[in-house]
Amino acid sequence: QVQPVESGGGLVQAGGSLRLSCAASGRTFGGYAVAWFRQAPGKEREFVAAVSWRGSTSIYADSVKGRFAISIDNAKNTVYLQMNSLKPDDTAVYYCAAGDRGVVRASPWYNYWGQGTQVTVSS
Repeated sequence: QVQPVESGGGLVQAGGSLRLSCAASGRTFGGYAVAWFRQAPGKEREFVAAVSWRGSTSIYADSVKGRFAISIDNAKNTVYLQMNSLKPDDTAVYYCAAGDRGVVRASPWYNYWGQGTQVTVSS
């Protein structure tokens, strides 16, 4: 089974940028959709973005559309989340997840989850 491994989180000022990476461990992401979710303290986990393995389909939460971009590098078996124009409200633990039910927003359809990486945006 695939094990997503996130990296790239950190502390950034409002208006800044970060790029998160999600690498596959154990096997490739081949055949899976890969998504990013986030969870802020005291809030429920929410969908951020998802992409198909071939990169042909991607979807975004309204709150990040136009600021975040999800992409996939098949050769490196890695999914990226480029985050621009960051806001304090983007502060959360970001999780990468893989699933075989297509590019969807619902977290129950993703079977494999990483441990998360912290993103903190200061005002």
